Amino acid sequence: MDTEHDSAADSINSLEAFNHHRSLLFSIAYRMLGTVSDAEDIVQETFLRWQQTPRTRVRSAKNYLATTITRLCIDHLRSARVRREQYVGPWLPEPLLTHQDPAEQVELADSLSMAFLVMLERLSPIERAVFLLREVFEYDYPEIAQIVDKSSENCRQILRRSRQHLAAERPRFPVSPQQQEQITSQFLAASSQGNLQDLLTLLAKDVTFWSDSGGQVPAALKPIRGAMKVARFLLAIQQKWLPTASAELVEINGQSSLLIRNGNDIHSVMTFEIVEGYIQTIYSVRNPEKLKRLSEFVEL
Repeated sequence: MDTEHDSAADSINSLEAFNHHRSLLFSIAYRMLGTVSDAEDIVQETFLRWQQTPRTRVRSAKNYLATTITRLCIDHLRSARVRREQYVGPWLPEPLLTHQDPAEQVELADSLSMAFLVMLERLSPIERAVFLLREVFEYDYPEIAQIVDKSSENCRQILRRSRQHLAAERPRFPVSPQQQEQITSQFLAASSQGNLQDLLTLLAKDVTFWSDSGGQVPAALKPIRGAMKVARFLLAIQQKWLPTASAELVEINGQSSLLIRNGNDIHSVMTFEIVEGYIQTIYSVRNPEKLKRLSEFVEL
């Protein structure tokens, strides 16, 4: 009886330990993989491995779980590279609905934004892991070395190389949540009113529009560049395909974004990279597979 009682108690303690770190695990997995569904699958696989691991082999639950999920993500990314090379049109991360306290919003937006996650695609799986563990989750080098099974010095070199790859991609002047919301609201007003000139005042001259449909719905299969081309494209889409569509401001990936509905269906999600007061990049996610989970949490 005592053995059975101890076993049950261990199971409860094991579950409590895992649940205590679940948020961290999802945060690592989503930033590594860029999709909610894959991140949730990897979290579940980590839990299964955690259940099967004798507690005598675990010094720190947090370190063990972080190591397990990071290595699973690295393996998954290596196999995903092939699938993404065969993807129809541009690949964008899956939008994540967020609700953050204002005090946490700036930090969250910086490491969860669509622009940041797209930027990470330039890194190899190991570079991505080292960069995130150090820059976002603030692990020290010995911890990172243990997680990715490299030496501390090697991890320093990997991080230095990663920073060099991304140096030109990272905005020097972060956008405040208030400015992000203001410009997104102005964009919504200008586009819904069909006002070309107001749209042009918001767009950077070399603005780029990216649309991810996965080949499942109509969308631009190549990026559209230039303020006039992007503005005319957006207004043409609205007039021809979305005359009765509605749009609302929602918080996606820690930033004010637009959720566009066509009837009761979510048509797309638009997020914006703003640089020096102008919209530099527009990311439009149209792939129904990437909007499916979002529709479960957004009220119709």
